Amino acid sequence: MDLKNFDLSKLDFEKIFVEYIIPWGTSLVSAILIFVVGSIIAKWLVRLIGKALAKSKMDEMLVRFLTNILKWVLTLIVVIAAIEQLGVDTTSFIAILGAAGLAVGLALKDSLQNFSSGVMLLIFRPFRAGDFVKAAGVEGVVEEIRIFSTTMRSPDNQELIVPNGDIFNGTITNVTARDTRRIDLVIGVGYDDDLKLAKETLERVVRSEERVLEEPEPFIAVGELGGSSVDLHVRPWVKTPDYFATKCALTEEIKLALDDAGISIPYPQMDVHVDRTSVEAEKE
Repeated sequence: MDLKNFDLSKLDFEKIFVEYIIPWGTSLVSAILIFVVGSIIAKWLVRLIGKALAKSKMDEMLVRFLTNILKWVLTLIVVIAAIEQLGVDTTSFIAILGAAGLAVGLALKDSLQNFSSGVMLLIFRPFRAGDFVKAAGVEGVVEEIRIFSTTMRSPDNQELIVPNGDIFNGTITNVTARDTRRIDLVIGVGYDDDLKLAKETLERVVRSEERVLEEPEPFIAVGELGGSSVDLHVRPWVKTPDYFATKCALTEEIKLALDDAGISIPYPQMDVHVDRTSVEAEKE
């Protein structure tokens, strides 16, 4: 087209305005309205559902996670609806998003495993913040359950960051989940010692400990005839917070009480017999 000889008077502005500008302007205004109104409705729905989940006494972290997911999903729906109003074919757009999501999913397979495990931990709640757990080969107090990892504090005050996939796919031992725990002690006494006196001494020590519960009743009985000792099983019950301190106290008190009663606690020994004939032969 020769722009120098171009005559603007030949253009039908009315036709352009009616056939192009008005439809595009209407579509643009409609898309903006859809986006604005849709965003407002999405925020309202997210806030409403968040309040409903909070009232159901669901964990705060899980509520925050679910509402964030819902927020992004609703925002994506609003954006797609607004783009479609402009006349853009959203079918191909959704297909591109799906392909991109698949590629990202394959690239972040381990991270997605930790993500899904984090969601399952938040939903099923095998432990909560403040519980002492053994999982993924470590043990400690749970401080925070995140989407990809769980932060724990070890008994010697180290911070442990454990991937959720390792935790959820293994055995989880929640030490503090129950109100009470049983202390298991094995006390060995000599074969030549008075067994009845030993049991009476153990019963006296256990029942004198204030932190030991009366129900279930403490169990004290001969468990095994060992190679060098008669092993007595001592199994009292205590409240979970008192477990470690009570176990240490009982161990010490039992040792002192058995010493006072004249009952020995055998330990592994080795007898060495020397053949004097062989020794004299070697000297010669």
